[in-house]
Amino acid sequence: MKEKDYQKLVDNMSPKSPILKDCINAFWIGGLICVLGQAAMWGYGKLGLEKQDASTATAMSLVALSALLTGLSLYDNIAKLAGAGTLVPITGFANAVAAPAIEFKTEGFILGVGAKMFTIAGPVIVYGVSASVIYGVIYWITTLF
Repeated sequence: MKEKDYQKLVDNMSPKSPILKDCINAFWIGGLICVLGQAAMWGYGKLGLEKQDASTATAMSLVALSALLTGLSLYDNIAKLAGAGTLVPITGFANAVAAPAIEFKTEGFILGVGAKMFTIAGPVIVYGVSASVIYGVIYWITTLF
């Protein structure tokens, strides 16, 4: 079988993706996560936190909620419906750290949880920290002159 014939066969046999429905679900569920974050930020502001502290507390709350939902096996169900709507916000990053940790907990805390926790999120952390150092050095150099 030639490559073109195989590709035609794959295209014919593959189920068609409901792109519009997927986009709508990603939009409203991702938006709902953002609304939840905004409500938390306002709530922390009403408790007397400054804007920057309220933002930090909101991010921490969303990460904790995402990790809790991952631990309860609910986050995956939400992600199946929302797709990228749950992956793009900070909650997706928390899920990427918590899910492997839960999956490999039977292998122990060191070789299971500790080693596997950052298999997905590790490169993001490395590149994020590296980029922030590079940007910091560039900012520092530009402020000297």
